[in-house]
Amino acid sequence: MVRIYLVRHAEAEGNVKEFFQGRTDTSVSEKGRLQLERLAERFKDIPIEALYSSPLKRAMSTAEAINRYHGLPIITDDELMEINGGDWEGVTWSELPEKFPGEYRMWKEEINHFAAPNGESTKQVYDRMKAAMKRIASENEGRTIAVVSHGMAIKAYLNCAEGREWENYADPGWADNTAVSLIEYDDELIPKIIFKNDGSHLEGGLSTLAVSNWCSDELEAAK
Repeated sequence: MVRIYLVRHAEAEGNVKEFFQGRTDTSVSEKGRLQLERLAERFKDIPIEALYSSPLKRAMSTAEAINRYHGLPIITDDELMEINGGDWEGVTWSELPEKFPGEYRMWKEEINHFAAPNGESTKQVYDRMKAAMKRIASENEGRTIAVVSHGMAIKAYLNCAEGREWENYADPGWADNTAVSLIEYDDELIPKIIFKNDGSHLEGGLSTLAVSNWCSDELEAAK
């Protein structure tokens, strides 16, 4: 069996200014650094034996926090990166409906068919995360490990881990910044979600989603 803690990166500039971050390589915010303090303590007594991360700065900072009490080499993996937003990169969420009305409607209503102009489709994200997580699990038989990735990448993979193809998309919700999911893989590398998108370490006003405007309607619908 393999146990993988799948963690979203800490709050970064795009989360604060509410623009589409995608592959834009932003740094962790002040609140993000506080989130990382909590995350480091959460992982202090979890016996992780390997640590993988997207190479983007906000993910690497998160991996370093997880690693504070473990001293593991951080293995960077491009397949764990966020969706390539193409022409959406750097555009604020408030501007997207006006600049890209068709694509924005697709993002909101049929995200499994979404692709930004000159960017990556969510189906491509699903396929590469499915392959990457299976490969990482196969490399770590019998281990407990941590993997740091991004919001859309995690959202897509949780559908896979719940046994759905992307065309049968069901919304698993957005992971808060530094939220943790635990997935176990059997001997056939079939994933099973133990818990998902847990942000219980973010008490005391450290949640990003709780104060975000861009996802307020998704959060309201999930209540």
